[in-house]
Amino acid sequence: MFIDESLVTAGSREHIGLVLKVARAYYQDDKTQTQIAKEIGYSHSTISRLLKESRDLGIVHITIGHPLEHLRSLEDALCAKFHLTHARVAQMPHDDSPELMVPRCAAALFTEICAPNSLITVSNGYAVAAAVREVPVCDWPKSNVAQMIGCLSPANPMIDSPAVCHMLAQRLGGTFTALPVPMVLSSSHIANAMRKEPQIATALALGGGADTAIVGVGAATGQRLGHIFDDYMDARTLREIQHTGVVGHICGHLIDADGNHIHTELCDRTISIDFERLKRIPMVIGIAWGARKLKAIHACLVGRLINVLVTDRATAEALLEV
Repeated sequence: MFIDESLVTAGSREHIGLVLKVARAYYQDDKTQTQIAKEIGYSHSTISRLLKESRDLGIVHITIGHPLEHLRSLEDALCAKFHLTHARVAQMPHDDSPELMVPRCAAALFTEICAPNSLITVSNGYAVAAAVREVPVCDWPKSNVAQMIGCLSPANPMIDSPAVCHMLAQRLGGTFTALPVPMVLSSSHIANAMRKEPQIATALALGGGADTAIVGVGAATGQRLGHIFDDYMDARTLREIQHTGVVGHICGHLIDADGNHIHTELCDRTISIDFERLKRIPMVIGIAWGARKLKAIHACLVGRLINVLVTDRATAEALLEV
């Protein structure tokens, strides 16, 4: 059986006591080696040797690290796995929730990677609106914010796209291009006619030709397709769409688990930038988090519908395990 002699003999105990005293004075009390040497009557070199001995014996354990280090490793892993241009993972300190920290991180990343003369297109939803509120006031008079999707039903409590776009344009000090049409119309015939209206066509073209897009990701569940469709969905339509394998939606477009567009009768009535044009926007910033949206976020990533992801730590870790 191993016996630690430092715990047995008086001389060893006294020496270990000295090592502990020096280590505590240096590492806990922030005293210099010179101060310690004067206090206990030893040379500077002896103090240095005793401090080294405290580490060699395992009395002192030095750990270098910061939560940011793990977050950056998650971001690098997300970029590598899903071929992203950027990723930002939010850490929730104390009792803060993703609803606060993820939009704040999204706003910071947006101002870092977006050029002051950019054409920016924005969707609707809680996450996007929360991120826009966190964007600092800028002096970007050459920027333009274009609405990428039609307006929600007046009964829908979500933050609508015109309000979000106008808010962002104000914060950037730029201009705003509206898309003055409902998100979903009563028939495909009316929707096709509206898309040909000059003001509507111009707004959609601007959105599709944007440099940067800020979008949310919606999840489809057994009970609903997502908040934005609540006022346009009856039980029959919902049943039909659910049989197509839909897992979520982005900018009003329904997608399957691989990020493929699911074309339905609802698509023909929806006013939004074209699905293929969305994929060609150079910088598409997706802001989303939570277990409920995991499948939809993953679909957007594998389908290359977004190339910038802002999420929380738990969602990032889950995505890397899928």
